[in-house]
Amino acid sequence: MAEKASGGVQSVERAFELLELLAQAGGQLTLSELSSLTTLPLPTIHRLLRTLVSLGQVRQLPNRRYSLGPSLIRLGEVANKQLGTLARPHLKDLVDALGESANMALLDLDMVVYVAQVASPHSMRMFTEVGRRAHTHDTGVGKAILAQLEPEQVRSIVTGAGMPTPTPKSIGNLADLEAELGRIRERGYSIDEEEQEIGVRCLAMAVPAAPTPMAISVSGPVSRVDAAFAERAVPLLREAARIISEELNLAS
Repeated sequence: MAEKASGGVQSVERAFELLELLAQAGGQLTLSELSSLTTLPLPTIHRLLRTLVSLGQVRQLPNRRYSLGPSLIRLGEVANKQLGTLARPHLKDLVDALGESANMALLDLDMVVYVAQVASPHSMRMFTEVGRRAHTHDTGVGKAILAQLEPEQVRSIVTGAGMPTPTPKSIGNLADLEAELGRIRERGYSIDEEEQEIGVRCLAMAVPAAPTPMAISVSGPVSRVDAAFAERAVPLLREAARIISEELNLAS
């Protein structure tokens, strides 16, 4: 196999480029669509796809489209567990300092998936099961992640997943969501104002320079998660996000 000047194995890098393109497209593309998204020669794409199909990393569907394969599910589950293990001590620090539940979630196609949580010691607390998938437009972590993405990707995500409104305070259309994302970019963090559940407020912040879009959050009853709480929480969230980012990039 040829090696690039950087020391990377070229065929491996090219294979991962195709997997990334499939993931960014929502999981499925035709051969011609893949060809239009990369500078790789068509015979090279076809050869790499055949290899990935034989390994179970890619599937060829009856309609001739290519999709991400089942072998990636196991890899993803293990990676998510490792992310949760890395983040949990920092989430615990947030809980110890603030007294409210802390979470980490990452973008998984057009939804967010929670990969770690440390629960509040309060009897009345916010709880999210690790592994739960949720929409991006009505969650603190989801909006924090969307605010880091290009407008075209945001539209693709919310169009694919839909914009249900679980509470009267949920955002239900793209124009309102785009305006909210602008406010998030200005202040540097997102707020779930009872958009997932009445009576629960969440403050969330994206993890900068993460290898995949992700965010951390603290959540609790609106009676405790108020303006004074936010003043204490935002600097702590920012510092936790910075440390997690550094550890992720050191591990990569």
